[in-house]
Amino acid sequence: MQLNSRILLLVFTLSFLLLTSQDLLASGYDQPEDSTSIVTSIEKNHAEEHLPSAFMVIPFIILLAMIATGPLFYHHFWEKNYPIIAIILGLITVIYYLIFLNETHSLLHTAAEYLSFIALLSSLFVASGGILIRIEKKSTPWLNAGILLFGAVIANIIGTTGASMLLIRPFIKINQDRIKPYHIIFFIFLVSNVGGALTPIGDPPLFLGFLRGVEFFWVIKHVWYIWLPTILLIAAVFVLIDSRNVNKDEPSEKFSGKIEFKGMKNVFYLLIIVISVFIDPAVISWVPSLSPLPIGIREIIMFSMVYIAFKTADKNILKANEFDFEPIKEVAYLFIGIFATMIPALQLISHEANVYRESLTPGIFYWATGVLSSFLDNAPTYLNFLSAALGKEGMNVSLPIEVAKFAQDFPIYLSSISVAAVFFGAMTYIGNGPNFMVKSISERSGIKMPSFFGYMIKYSIPVLIPIYILVWLVFYF
Repeated sequence: MQLNSRILLLVFTLSFLLLTSQDLLASGYDQPEDSTSIVTSIEKNHAEEHLPSAFMVIPFIILLAMIATGPLFYHHFWEKNYPIIAIILGLITVIYYLIFLNETHSLLHTAAEYLSFIALLSSLFVASGGILIRIEKKSTPWLNAGILLFGAVIANIIGTTGASMLLIRPFIKINQDRIKPYHIIFFIFLVSNVGGALTPIGDPPLFLGFLRGVEFFWVIKHVWYIWLPTILLIAAVFVLIDSRNVNKDEPSEKFSGKIEFKGMKNVFYLLIIVISVFIDPAVISWVPSLSPLPIGIREIIMFSMVYIAFKTADKNILKANEFDFEPIKEVAYLFIGIFATMIPALQLISHEANVYRESLTPGIFYWATGVLSSFLDNAPTYLNFLSAALGKEGMNVSLPIEVAKFAQDFPIYLSSISVAAVFFGAMTYIGNGPNFMVKSISERSGIKMPSFFGYMIKYSIPVLIPIYILVWLVFYF
């Protein structure tokens, strides 16, 4: 029965992506002139030969299927060969664009996005790995919920990746005598995803919106009253489940109640990384662009922090944190395949959003952005639907003044897209970068995490979807 459910979900995912693009085999569009986004093209006349074939979604589906089934059915083969598989499937898409479409813009744009993505994740991963937090308190549902809510708040200051890497190890240690997979999964829900919905620093989609012209404090102003009940509802479900987890063999040792914090210099490194997020020509006019290089000053600073933070880290802290590079290595390889293979899917979705934009309501934007952010990278998905939403009003996503005006005049549309892109990243392991890193760290700590579909069937669908439906009914219906 469990296998049939996995197969049905896989078929549903494949069917959804193919059906949304089935009428595109005979239509197409030119690549956008703006090198910062593929979505600006919806304001142009599109050339038929530049639209990717719907069949080019297949490499992405294969990669998704192998990520889901590999650790379960052919674990040793997958563990040894996943870097090769991800790269080969990505190369299929790259070769198709180079030879059959003779088009390099999307490839260069995706390469730049990937390097920004991995620079941010790797720098936060290494910098937080040099910080040791010990909490000498007895594990209780309310203490655990407090840690999760604290992580959800600071995710808006140091990003979901920074908050996840800072807290996942102490969270595992404080629950070491009663740890279950659901502890980690609710950590992914709250700290790695939903928590970071209030500021552009919190999650990449919101930062892209900031770069496009959305005011920095717009999100917190228009989303806090959605964010707060959502995290409280998820935390309440966690407390209910955790209260039933009683360890009869739990040691009767006394706890001092002390909280220990080591590695203050790495807090300074985290501050540099967060500040560097804004060192971009789109934010600060005097910052030089390194075009045509696929990286900028920001990425150079972040990659430098990877080296400096690791070389200057206290070795005893790294040992206590059981720090190694395997989690970020897994993310780096898998997401290079995901970023490459998802290019055709994103372009087809962008076209569809443009075609049907006049009939798209805030509720449709919410569900379309959310469902696709669960399986595709939520940052470009956010941009695709933001572009379609602006197109409804005759505006251009490439003009910051028009994006700012849209945010002011039509907040319900931007809110639905922003909330969905961040919230639904928690639906799968690949919905957001920190998810895989948290999963990998947990597995290396001996926690048996559910499979890709097990995560969805047992946890994200029954826990999150009812809450997300409630959000839709109250705010976007």
